[in-house]
Amino acid sequence: GGAKGDAKKSMSPSLRADIYSAVDHAKPWLIGGTVGRQAGDGVAYQPIIARIHEHFPDMKVGLDAARNIEHEVAVIVAGITNMILEMSKWDGMAGAMAMRTWVDALSDAHGKISSASTEAKGGPRKDQVGRGITRGINQLTDVTLMTREFAARIQIISLLKSVNTKIHGAGSDEARQGEALWSSKFI
Repeated sequence: GGAKGDAKKSMSPSLRADIYSAVDHAKPWLIGGTVGRQAGDGVAYQPIIARIHEHFPDMKVGLDAARNIEHEVAVIVAGITNMILEMSKWDGMAGAMAMRTWVDALSDAHGKISSASTEAKGGPRKDQVGRGITRGINQLTDVTLMTREFAARIQIISLLKSVNTKIHGAGSDEARQGEALWSSKFI
């Protein structure tokens, strides 16, 4: 632990395992449906956030956010993305590899959500999860954690940009905004 701003001297030994475990948990949670425990139920995110808290104790799903699909998804997605960026700081290429796995998992999970399943408020579940994913990536991610290694950095940025396109479609407003946003952060 320690106060915010304490510079860590090395990577937490459990970070890599916690990332891959969180990604494995997050995928079925995002897809939802048959599992019965899914994003938006106010409960199922807890084991995932527990993993994130090992590394980012301040990350919270506020009371206002629990049971709201888009909010829960945004917080969990940002938390896992931050864990990966933290790893990239210590090992750029390992971070880039983990980010590829995560981005593929997000895109795959979103693709598997039935378009038919509608929640009472906020429209189709697929749309709510999609908005949550892109909000988590674009607005809640802490880019200051990212590696300074140029090659790894370029890969990670292009993967993060690709999330907007994979979820909302190339040429969509969201994809264009995501492109502009990520480009502006790294000029």
